[in-house]
Order: sequence, then structure tokens, then C-alpha cells
Amino acid sequence: MRVTETTVRAVNELTSRWARDVRGSTVFSAAGVWPLLAFLADGAGGPARAELGEAIGLPPERAAQAARELLAALDAVPGVGAAIGLWTKRTVTLRERWAEGLPPGAHGVLTGDVSHDQAALDAWTAKHTDGQIERMPAVVGEDSELALAGALALCTTWLRPFSKSGMTPESGPWRDLDLIALRRTSSLPDRVGVAATPAGAITELRVLGDTGVDVHLLLGEEGMTPGQVLAGGVGVLGRAWPRVPGTHLPYGEPGPGLTVGRERHERPLPPQLHVTTVPFTVTAEHDLNARSDLFGLTTAMDDGFGHFPGVAVEPLAVGRAAQAATATFGELGFRAAAATAIEGLAGSVPRLRYSVTEIDATFDRPFGFLAVHRRTRLVLAAGWVGDPEPFREDEDEEV
Repeated sequence: MRVTETTVRAVNELTSRWARDVRGSTVFSAAGVWPLLAFLADGAGGPARAELGEAIGLPPERAAQAARELLAALDAVPGVGAAIGLWTKRTVTLRERWAEGLPPGAHGVLTGDVSHDQAALDAWTAKHTDGQIERMPAVVGEDSELALAGALALCTTWLRPFSKSGMTPESGPWRDLDLIALRRTSSLPDRVGVAATPAGAITELRVLGDTGVDVHLLLGEEGMTPGQVLAGGVGVLGRAWPRVPGTHLPYGEPGPGLTVGRERHERPLPPQLHVTTVPFTVTAEHDLNARSDLFGLTTAMDDGFGHFPGVAVEPLAVGRAAQAATATFGELGFRAAAATAIEGLAGSVPRLRYSVTEIDATFDRPFGFLAVHRRTRLVLAAGWVGDPEPFREDEDEEV
């Protein structure tokens, strides 16, 4: 199953919006949370449905199918695994159409024993992230009616490994620090390029993996925020900002961290690309409730109402929502994982807060009627009731 360009664009746009608020070292996965939001949008109603549809960038009626296609496409990539899990209390009556739209074997049970349920969700998380994340990021509680979770894991080996050495930067925030350096040289200068974005120039280096999964390293101009650099990189992927490849870069310093010049050698060589970077491991946890506007969860978090009539018979609202993520870039390859969980709480039937005037209308004498087309107010039929049908003694009085 192939994922559509529309879905890819929608997920990448969520990545870009999420990136705008990035501060400091972090890692996150919009691809890890997007399918969960899509399944919720499919079963939501009212304002919550509209908000979730806006967050995922697709009409809610198309969301579940797009989520299934995305999960299947991710799972088909070598070195990548994606999974969805759903746990509900036995008292929750799921809508059959919605539940059947989830992947086979995704449904488990919340027993109400918090320690038991948390252990089960933690084990699922560790299994589906290849042990990179050992604990479900959003804990379940006694009031949890439902838990919807997603896991994403990937691992790739570089087509051309790096060698490890050391370096001491002479300027910038890392000045005079003794750091581990990863270096390599290739004859593929177009692996690097420069793009001019509205926020500034970005140098992009593409490091290719053997599974079809690559890592793009992005270096922005001094003064650009992390969010501007990351969002700019997403724009480069979507061809919003043209990328000038290495073979077309002018001599000098055409981009952040780049120098292009001429050197003498003993023998003729094709253009050389020398790369120096650092290995890294970053981990982060994200409270999705704190950015409910970004993820379309603001209305859905109001437990005074039920927002998911297409998910369950009982009224449900969103409780805790969180993501844990990790990524490691090394001399031989890259691995990353994300686990996302959204808890469902019992919602309420709307409270009877106001006194209401009540009117009884009784038609117990001749009356007329009109059949009217609402939009045009065209009367389609008209009549008068003067001879009502009599009640017959032999009829069942309950009818």
C-alpha cells in the first residue's frame, strides 16, 4: 500500500508547525502522533472533529484510511516499524466500524488495576520501539477509559561510514570544547546543498542509509532559531525553497558552515566533499496537552461533554497525551524511536444548567398544513385536516 503525497504533505506540515516552538536539544515525531490524531478525527463529532481535521490537514472522513495507508507504508520500509495499540475498559462499547478500522490485533483491555495496566503498556512500548523507549509516556490511571498509543522505530546503517576523531571548535557556542568528531570524504558533492529560506540560508547535508532512510543535517545562519532551521528544512523537502547542490555552489563561503575552494593534488580527482560533524544522542518527552491547539485537542480535552460518538457509545474526552522520543547518530548509522499515547476519559452528558420555558401545542380541532422546500421556501403541498380518522374499539390501545 502506498501513502499519498497529500498525506505526506499533511504529516510534514505538522512537523513544520511543531518545529517552530523547538528550544534547545530535542527530538520529536509528527509521524508518530499523526495516525493517532487521524483515528480520533474519524470518530470525533462537533467542534472536536473540526479541530482535529485542521490539525491533521485532512478532512476527518478521509483520516482513518490515510492513517492506515501511512502505517502500512512505514511498516513496509526496511528497518522501520510502526504500530498502533488500543486498550479499553470492558465497560466501554466501541463502535464496530471504528474499531474494525484499526490494524488487526491492536485491541487490548484495561483492567482497572493501574500497576498491571501500566506494565502492559510499557511492555508494548518497549517491544515496538526495539527497546529504545521502555515506558509509555502517558501513564494510565483509575479513571482511564481508553488508551490509544502509537510506536515508531527505525534503524539504518550508513552507505559510507564515518571515522571517529576529535576536534576543538574555534568559534561559536562550542568554542574551545574538546569534542568527538565524525569525519568522512566522498566524491559526491551534491550530497550537500544550500537553500535560501525567508528566515535565512540553510546548509543541508544528506547522509544516506542502506534501508532507504536518510538523515538530513541542517545548519542555519547564526541567529536563526531551531524552529526556523527545522521548518526551513521541511520546506526544502517540499521544494518550497530551491536547493543549490554542491556542484553549483560558488567559491568562497556560499552557505553556513561551507567553504568552497581549490586545492592542489598529485593526481586528478573528481570534486571532493569533506564532512565533519559530531555524534549525538537526544531524548525528549513532550506534553501534547500543553500544545492542544497544535494537535487539535483543545475541545476534546473538555470532559464536560463527550466528543467521540464515532469511537464509543459512552461519552469520551481526551485526558493525558504525551510523546517520548529518542535519536542516536553515530559513525556507523542512525536509530530513532517515538512512542505516543493519548488517554481517553469518561465524558459527560451535557449538564442541565438552565431552566427552560416549555410549550405544549395540541391540535384538537381542524387544522391546515404546508409542505415547504426549506432553501427556496417553495410550498410543495398544502392541505387541511377536517375529518380526522376515528379510533375503533377493536384496535390495540397501545398502538
